[in-house]
Amino acid sequence: HTEAQAAASLVHANIVQIYEVGNIQGIHFIAQEYVAGQNLAQFMQRNGNVSSGLGVNILQQVAAALNRAGKQGIIHRDIKPENIMLAPTGEVKVADFGLARVVDQADGVQTTQIGITMGTPLYMSPEQAEGKAVDPRSDMYSLGVTAYHMLTGNPPFQGETALSVAVQHLKREPVAILEHRSDLSAAFSSIIMKLLAKDPADRFQKATDLQESLRKLPATDIDNSWPDDLDRWDWENMSLANARVQATQQLDALMKTHTRQTGKFALNSMWMLAAVIFFVGGMVLASMRYQETPLDLPIEPTNTIERYDTVEQQYYYASILNTDEAYKCVEEYFPPMDSPNNNYYTLCAHQRLGDLYLIAADYALAESYYLELVLLGPEEQHFRGFGLAGLANIYHRQNDPKKVVPELVSLSEIIDQIDLKVQMEIIDRLDED
Repeated sequence: HTEAQAAASLVHANIVQIYEVGNIQGIHFIAQEYVAGQNLAQFMQRNGNVSSGLGVNILQQVAAALNRAGKQGIIHRDIKPENIMLAPTGEVKVADFGLARVVDQADGVQTTQIGITMGTPLYMSPEQAEGKAVDPRSDMYSLGVTAYHMLTGNPPFQGETALSVAVQHLKREPVAILEHRSDLSAAFSSIIMKLLAKDPADRFQKATDLQESLRKLPATDIDNSWPDDLDRWDWENMSLANARVQATQQLDALMKTHTRQTGKFALNSMWMLAAVIFFVGGMVLASMRYQETPLDLPIEPTNTIERYDTVEQQYYYASILNTDEAYKCVEEYFPPMDSPNNNYYTLCAHQRLGDLYLIAADYALAESYYLELVLLGPEEQHFRGFGLAGLANIYHRQNDPKKVVPELVSLSEIIDQIDLKVQMEIIDRLDED
């Protein structure tokens, strides 16, 4: 909580602004800026490698964000493509500073508890992987891995397990980036490889050093043009966004009202059981309740559901309308058997259908969609997790604790196989009253 509040003091054009950090009846929350567009991971998935000029542009703006954070003694610790937002306006914004750590001013480094690290293994610095003390140079390394990934299409080290990736960060030298991208200038490639140095002393010592090196690149390396395809859907339909803005304002008022309330937060038996299960499983997660906030209220749909060019666009359009008809059109227009991508977004749509029917108290329909997710194979554990949480909510609302417990137990058995952020989202969905 303290670290998130410190991150909230970061105000910079290249940082996703944290507006409020608070605690509502024992539940911690972070309210932050909404950034339209895509994150870097999504952009690469759709467009492949970035050009040299765009890569320099992105690095310059991320370095500016890290420079500001460094001046305030904050280490991000999880720089990766998913946390780099690309806005249609040409701005790059670094997200998730709310999960950052504040530097210990006494010795200039942040020491973690033994065996506890933050960050994603693919982008983690060697010292971070070992659980050692880290400083802003750790973010430099993670930015180097991100740069390597966006320019070549793959991170420098990959493996079947997090441990195998961590060992490579510690012991293995990356293949020179010029072997993958011979079109890069020697000066630009040397910047990337310096960021990837194993020894922090061999990297850029602070973000300003990186900024200075990027400014010295030849003009041929610098390109201020910006992608024109960052919108996830056709902006002609974004008049619907007005409803989202109104809902956001309602949510803001609701949050402010709740923050003024006092009193002890009493956990019910279901929430307590979930807490015990996840604690025993070794998971201590910050969680919030998944509830019917104004943002979850359906927006008035159009008369017909328009068909889009890709399944991604269709799903995101459905998420704006937030109706069962719109979500069903994802599967209707893009049959899941036609491609793995279609199947993925169909499952996403089915998850949302289960959520809608749960909110509407149509438990039979909600149960059918959640059961479909639960019965998926082990390669889809995150969907199975959402399904189990949904079933637990149904049975809890039906006052049937004998059915609730098995679902929570099953969830605890697979939770450690799911990405941490997804774990937290799943926990958010569990009822608490």
